[in-house]
Amino acid sequence: MLFVTKIYATTKQFPKEEIYGLTSQIRRSAVSIPSNMAEGFGRRSSNEFKRFLHISMGSLFELQTQVEISKNLEFIDIKTFEDLYQDSREIERMLSAFIVSINQLNSEK
Repeated sequence: MLFVTKIYATTKQFPKEEIYGLTSQIRRSAVSIPSNMAEGFGRRSSNEFKRFLHISMGSLFELQTQVEISKNLEFIDIKTFEDLYQDSREIERMLSAFIVSINQLNSEK
């Protein structure tokens, strides 16, 4: 959720004409990551949880693409891009490891 806060702070600086475009899309993708994790956990089924973790991963990949587009359009500088991208890669690694651990728990049953 700290990453979502960082995304909101970054997109606050985007051009006003992007409020319904890239700004909105990036924010939705970012919010979707922890939201889907929470929804999946609330389903109380490891298969459902894993499905929602995969949805979170898809949102993360969307966000990575949108952050790169933001850099290409010069809405963010290279340092901001690198910081956000590295944060997103860390989240990607954590999500992947979490999915693997759920797979291992399911295979032990």
